[in-house]
Amino acid sequence: MTKIATISVNEFFEKSYKKLQLTKERKDLLQSMATAISAELTKSKFANLNFICTHNSRRSQLGQVWAHIAAAQFNLNISSFSGGTEITAFHRNTVKTLQKVGFLFKVREFSHQNPVYSITHENSNSPIIGFSKIYDDPQNLKPFIAITTCNSADQNCPYIPEARLRFHLPFVDPKYSDQTAEQEEIYLRTNRQIAGEVYFLFKEIKQLLA
Repeated sequence: MTKIATISVNEFFEKSYKKLQLTKERKDLLQSMATAISAELTKSKFANLNFICTHNSRRSQLGQVWAHIAAAQFNLNISSFSGGTEITAFHRNTVKTLQKVGFLFKVREFSHQNPVYSITHENSNSPIIGFSKIYDDPQNLKPFIAITTCNSADQNCPYIPEARLRFHLPFVDPKYSDQTAEQEEIYLRTNRQIAGEVYFLFKEIKQLLA
């Protein structure tokens, strides 16, 4: 049974940033992304971010969710999406780790294989729509800036015609902890890392546009 969240989404988001530890290489990468995204915002007045991993079930879903939260928090005209090179499902452990930090999930379209979720939290103005899909699904607005979150997706998508820009921001797949005693903590660690790095990225974008 999923535990009731004892922390709000915004509190978790900010704490993840404050506890974030980045190598110089990772910081440089995030800053280069911020520079490119801020330039896109200056030019087009909007930016679409598409987080891509192979199965669109864990890391890319977390990227989409936290980028949606960041866009609202930093008041930036950025839309976030996610996709994969294969369709599977929004993994139940990804759902659970987001529920634990304050997100509410409601089934929008039922499916045994790949349900569509409406994801909200206490300060939501609009729901996040979450389900597994191919990276060029019609719901993913184009053109977009592609952000690959796993090495497999980066290698299997050598060319993405819809991508105006492309960055590789890999995270360790928490899948390795499935059905182990460490599963909850590993997913929470991944959740925290992605939240913290997305916060850092959007904070840098906001400062560049100031």
